[in-house]
Amino acid sequence: MSPEDHARAAADLLRAEATGRQIGLLSLRHPDIGMDDAYAVQTAIQRAKLEQGRAVIGWKIGLTSKAMQAALNIDIPDSGILFDNMTFETGATVPAGRFIQPRIEAEIAFVMKAPIGGADVTREDVLAATDHVAPAIEILDTRIVRKDAETGQIRTVFDTISDNAANAGIVLGPDRHAPDAFDLRWVGAIASLDGEVEETGLGAGVLNDPVESVVWLARRMAEYGQSIEPGHVILSGSFIRPIECPPGSHIDADFGPFGSVQISFV
Repeated sequence: MSPEDHARAAADLLRAEATGRQIGLLSLRHPDIGMDDAYAVQTAIQRAKLEQGRAVIGWKIGLTSKAMQAALNIDIPDSGILFDNMTFETGATVPAGRFIQPRIEAEIAFVMKAPIGGADVTREDVLAATDHVAPAIEILDTRIVRKDAETGQIRTVFDTISDNAANAGIVLGPDRHAPDAFDLRWVGAIASLDGEVEETGLGAGVLNDPVESVVWLARRMAEYGQSIEPGHVILSGSFIRPIECPPGSHIDADFGPFGSVQISFV
């Protein structure tokens, strides 16, 4: 893809977000699309949003489980950007029309107190740079169709990354914990939809340890000249399958002693 292709794809995705009308698969439009292209589209979206007055508040990590990586035939996670208009208070209700096809995932969030970056970042570096960890819900959305109606082709990892790793919103729970207060591999959640348990999981599902997920992010960002800044929120990756949230849905993510998070949809 050329820089012009990247800019055009970013503009199309931003229009889809604004209008609620999905676009077709970029992987069909550009069969030669690669990882660098996908992140270039994401960066073009970031530039446009910053020009609109938005601010970066953090990053999300996706595709951290072996099952999801196998489904998309990749062996690494992906990442996306959190913007300041993506935040919701726990217990809030998402207004009608805000998202196209919302889904949620339960995650452990890291809130940073110090900058961190570079190819040699370690687990100890991440823990030292973390102010606290908290229970969180990530809201996913798809500005690109999940499946092409004519060919039957499903979206690829390049479509997902271009679409800001399907990121759309973040809900932080009120509980705050020191990063070493829990063995995060054993922090789990019971995620319920309208009072019925839909998914359960443990932090170990995230690259064996959510801290290692943040290590991966810091090292990947270094490849693109980026770094994690103080105050950034890092969604370390989901340890449950995404839960569809049709209109009227109420989600409760119960992390036990770690805390809980709720969100509803009109």
